[in-house]
Amino acid sequence: MTIEHVNQAKQIKTQAFTDQKPGTSGLRKKVKQFQQPGYLENFVQAVFNTIAPCAGKKLVIGGDGRFYNREAIQVIIKMAVANGFSHILVGQGGILSTPAASCVIRKNEACGGIILSASHNPGGPDEDFGIKFNAENGGPAPEKLTDAIFQQTLSMAQYSTVDADDIDLDNLATLQLAQCQIDIIDPVSDYADLMESMFDFSAMKALISTGDFRLCFDAMHAVNGPYAKEIIENRLGAPVGSVINGVPLTDFGGGHPDPNLVHAHELVDLVYGEKGLDFGAASDGDGDRNMVLGKAFYINPCDSLAILTANASLIPAYAKGIAGVARSMPTSRAVDRVAEAMNIPCFETPTGWKFFGNLLDAGKITLCGEESFGTGSDHIREKDGLWAVLFWLNLIAVKKQPVSEIVENHWLQYGRDYFTRHDYEAVDSANAHEMISQLKAKISALPGQEILGVKVTSADDFEYIDPVDNSRTTAQGVRIYLGNGGRIVFRLSGTGTQGATLRVYLDCFQQDSALLAQETQQALSELIQIAESVAGIKQFTGRTQPDVIT
Repeated sequence: MTIEHVNQAKQIKTQAFTDQKPGTSGLRKKVKQFQQPGYLENFVQAVFNTIAPCAGKKLVIGGDGRFYNREAIQVIIKMAVANGFSHILVGQGGILSTPAASCVIRKNEACGGIILSASHNPGGPDEDFGIKFNAENGGPAPEKLTDAIFQQTLSMAQYSTVDADDIDLDNLATLQLAQCQIDIIDPVSDYADLMESMFDFSAMKALISTGDFRLCFDAMHAVNGPYAKEIIENRLGAPVGSVINGVPLTDFGGGHPDPNLVHAHELVDLVYGEKGLDFGAASDGDGDRNMVLGKAFYINPCDSLAILTANASLIPAYAKGIAGVARSMPTSRAVDRVAEAMNIPCFETPTGWKFFGNLLDAGKITLCGEESFGTGSDHIREKDGLWAVLFWLNLIAVKKQPVSEIVENHWLQYGRDYFTRHDYEAVDSANAHEMISQLKAKISALPGQEILGVKVTSADDFEYIDPVDNSRTTAQGVRIYLGNGGRIVFRLSGTGTQGATLRVYLDCFQQDSALLAQETQQALSELIQIAESVAGIKQFTGRTQPDVIT
């Protein structure tokens, strides 16, 4: 089908914006900022200018279905045509989860993809929107590329587009717009087929079909609803209704699509109730994060990465072993202990999935993860929420043990790294940066000091030398190591759209079998007091408690 009423590419004059520097996962702002004339267009043109020439290339486009997703896709399609792309693949309804987008980019050998999402941030007319470019390997653009995109935005004077009717996004079809073939594709099938090729669906189906094993997946009215329904209900045979909040909504049903104990409270009630379910899981706005729960049992994401690593050989895709593992710096050191026992490399990277990309492409690692509910492997180049859930279901089916038993047995073998993250959201930006600045000024003097009776063994501002391309990334978070086996990390997050988000990470190793079942905040209470003492969190944030504890 050929689209009618198409004119030649035209140049639209525009004014540069100075606030379009991509953060950890692309550019995130309030919807109203993206709706400013030229704002979205400038950033998209900056991407196309950076990866030019675009003629003859293939591009993937999709998003998490949040407010402004459809309108943005129409703009991007017309700009892509004007910039010379010969083939565009768009998820039906404008939908592609971030993991699925990575899968589609890789399968179709596209030059990259534009993903519209603000991940776990709220959606709606007054909430957040985001855009990021994923490269030809399917992973987030590396810093060299995002820096180049930002430089383009600073001098943007015009963008290219075509006058054309809007594309019908809701029906699978192949369309022709000028020189460009546009395929509206099933957003779920390629990804679901990939999952079925990796895991033992027969064993998982047998587990679920007994009727004795009860589970629930909370899609949080976000993008993973259709994916979870197809895989968990249709292919694995879970009862209809096992996926809740499964229809993607532009405002995520008014909720906060962040899969943690606070925001996924409906799911938490189901597994912690009097007749708690055996297994619960949730994913976020764009489907790349996960939370996994057993009956009245929370699995910390740091522990999850360590346990998946220790048991990888039980999964068909990893039966021959894994090359190595990587974790983001704030993630607890639980997986380090597993890697040492398995005699495989373990890499510590800055926060941001793009830092795992080089290691994955070079074959240095197979699994990777971060404490912010992200886990993944070399099957794509993004963290993958549903993949992690299926990994756990496969593990339960093979081990024939409940979640709590699997985790507690792991602690008995490797010890337990108690871990928590305290988030202080929408903090005055100047105050937050001043707190970090003062901490950095203390770093050289901290080693050897005693804080509340605990000796500081070392302190630094984390920097990373990429072992593949030797690129250097600095100022990634202040780390303080303590003589009691504890570690405290202070870091400002790049995922918020208001003020600053201060994240304080606390972890401490415990191998005494009699002390492996403590309540986490109690086990880390000494570290929490030390963090306040050394940084003055209350003074700088004006908060007496974190906004979110995970």
